[in-house]
Amino acid sequence: MPTTNHMEKDDNWVKIAEHINELDFGGNHIAVVRIERKKICIARFKEELFAFAYTCPHAGGMLIDGYIDAMGNVVCPLHRYKFCMKNGRNVSGEGYYLKHWPVKQTEDGIFVNIKLSGGLFGWL
Repeated sequence: MPTTNHMEKDDNWVKIAEHINELDFGGNHIAVVRIERKKICIARFKEELFAFAYTCPHAGGMLIDGYIDAMGNVVCPLHRYKFCMKNGRNVSGEGYYLKHWPVKQTEDGIFVNIKLSGGLFGWL
Protein backbone atom coordinates (compact mmCIF):
# COMPACT_ATOMS: atom_id res chain seq x y z
CA MET A 1 0.00 0.00 0.00
CA PRO A 2 1.59 3.32 -1.04
CA THR A 3 2.50 5.90 1.58
CA THR A 4 1.38 9.50 1.17
CA ASN A 5 2.94 12.95 1.38
CA HIS A 6 1.43 16.43 1.58
CA MET A 7 2.12 18.83 -1.28
CA GLU A 8 1.86 22.00 0.82
CA LYS A 9 0.67 22.79 4.33
CA ASP A 10 -2.38 24.81 3.29
CA ASP A 11 -3.32 22.54 0.39
CA ASN A 12 -5.66 19.53 0.59
CA TRP A 13 -3.99 17.64 -2.28
CA VAL A 14 -2.23 14.56 -0.93
CA LYS A 15 0.21 12.61 -3.06
CA ILE A 16 -0.69 8.91 -3.13
CA ALA A 17 1.79 7.67 -5.74
CA GLU A 18 4.60 8.81 -8.01
CA HIS A 19 3.14 6.85 -10.93
CA ILE A 20 0.01 4.85 -11.66
CA ASN A 21 2.10 1.66 -11.82
CA GLU A 22 2.65 1.93 -8.05
CA LEU A 23 -1.05 1.28 -7.42
CA ASP A 24 -2.13 -2.36 -7.22
CA PHE A 25 -5.48 -2.36 -9.03
CA GLY A 26 -5.82 -6.13 -9.20
CA GLY A 27 -8.42 -7.78 -11.40
CA ASN A 28 -11.28 -5.52 -10.26
CA HIS A 29 -9.52 -2.20 -11.09
CA ILE A 30 -9.71 -1.04 -7.46
CA ALA A 31 -6.67 -0.31 -5.27
CA VAL A 32 -6.34 0.73 -1.63
CA VAL A 33 -4.16 3.51 -0.33
CA ARG A 34 -3.57 4.64 3.23
CA ILE A 35 -3.72 8.36 3.95
CA GLU A 36 -2.54 8.89 7.49
CA ARG A 37 -4.45 6.19 9.38
CA LYS A 38 -7.38 5.88 6.96
CA LYS A 39 -7.81 3.60 3.97
CA ILE A 40 -9.51 4.81 0.81
CA CYS A 41 -10.13 3.14 -2.54
CA ILE A 42 -8.69 4.32 -5.84
CA ALA A 43 -10.39 2.94 -8.93
CA ARG A 44 -9.52 3.07 -12.60
CA PHE A 45 -12.25 3.11 -15.24
CA LYS A 46 -11.59 3.98 -18.89
CA GLU A 47 -8.22 5.59 -18.01
CA GLU A 48 -9.84 7.88 -15.40
CA LEU A 49 -9.06 7.66 -11.67
CA PHE A 50 -11.58 7.94 -8.83
CA ALA A 51 -11.19 8.05 -5.03
CA PHE A 52 -13.91 6.91 -2.65
CA ALA A 53 -14.51 5.48 0.81
CA TYR A 54 -13.09 2.08 1.72
CA THR A 55 -16.42 0.85 3.10
CA CYS A 56 -19.97 0.93 1.78
CA PRO A 57 -22.22 3.40 3.64
CA HIS A 58 -25.01 0.81 3.83
CA ALA A 59 -23.55 -2.13 5.75
CA GLY A 60 -19.79 -1.53 5.78
CA GLY A 61 -18.83 -3.89 2.98
CA MET A 62 -15.23 -3.42 1.88
CA LEU A 63 -15.41 -1.88 -1.58
CA ILE A 64 -11.95 -3.23 -2.43
CA ASP A 65 -13.73 -6.60 -2.69
CA GLY A 66 -16.40 -5.20 -5.01
CA TYR A 67 -16.17 -4.49 -8.71
CA ILE A 68 -16.78 -1.79 -11.30
CA ASP A 69 -19.75 -2.43 -13.58
CA ALA A 70 -19.97 -1.61 -17.29
CA MET A 71 -21.44 1.83 -16.53
CA GLY A 72 -18.52 2.83 -14.29
CA ASN A 73 -20.24 2.33 -10.93
CA VAL A 74 -18.55 0.65 -7.99
CA VAL A 75 -20.62 -2.29 -6.73
CA CYS A 76 -20.53 -3.34 -3.08
CA PRO A 77 -19.76 -7.05 -2.59
CA LEU A 78 -22.30 -7.50 0.24
CA HIS A 79 -25.66 -6.41 -1.18
CA ARG A 80 -24.71 -5.23 -4.69
CA TYR A 81 -25.55 -1.58 -4.01
CA LYS A 82 -24.12 0.55 -6.81
CA PHE A 83 -22.49 3.96 -6.51
CA CYS A 84 -21.41 6.46 -9.16
CA MET A 85 -17.68 7.01 -8.68
CA LYS A 86 -17.92 10.56 -10.07
CA ASN A 87 -20.49 11.95 -7.62
CA GLY A 88 -21.05 9.29 -4.92
CA ARG A 89 -24.74 8.87 -5.69
CA ASN A 90 -26.37 5.53 -5.06
CA VAL A 91 -27.59 4.57 -8.54
CA SER A 92 -29.35 1.35 -7.54
CA GLY A 93 -32.03 3.32 -5.68
CA GLU A 94 -31.43 2.68 -1.98
CA GLY A 95 -30.72 6.34 -1.16
CA TYR A 96 -27.20 6.10 0.25
CA TYR A 97 -24.26 8.36 -0.59
CA LEU A 98 -20.65 7.22 -1.03
CA LYS A 99 -17.97 9.64 0.18
CA HIS A 100 -15.63 10.46 -2.70
CA TRP A 101 -12.75 12.84 -3.47
CA PRO A 102 -11.24 14.44 -6.59
CA VAL A 103 -8.15 12.80 -8.10
CA LYS A 104 -5.58 14.38 -10.38
CA GLN A 105 -2.68 12.86 -12.22
CA THR A 106 0.24 15.13 -13.13
CA GLU A 107 3.87 14.69 -14.09
CA ASP A 108 4.63 14.98 -10.35
CA GLY A 109 2.40 12.06 -9.38
CA ILE A 110 -1.14 11.09 -8.44
CA PHE A 111 -2.97 13.22 -5.88
CA VAL A 112 -6.26 13.05 -3.96
CA ASN A 113 -7.93 16.22 -2.69
CA ILE A 114 -8.83 15.18 0.83
CA LYS A 115 -9.00 17.23 3.99
CA LEU A 116 -7.02 15.39 6.64
CA SER A 117 -7.75 17.53 9.66
CA GLY A 118 -11.21 18.42 10.77
CA GLY A 119 -12.21 15.60 13.07
CA LEU A 120 -14.60 12.76 12.52
CA PHE A 121 -16.91 14.52 10.10
CA GLY A 122 -14.17 15.02 7.52
CA TRP A 123 -14.19 11.25 6.92
CA LEU A 124 -17.93 10.53 6.89
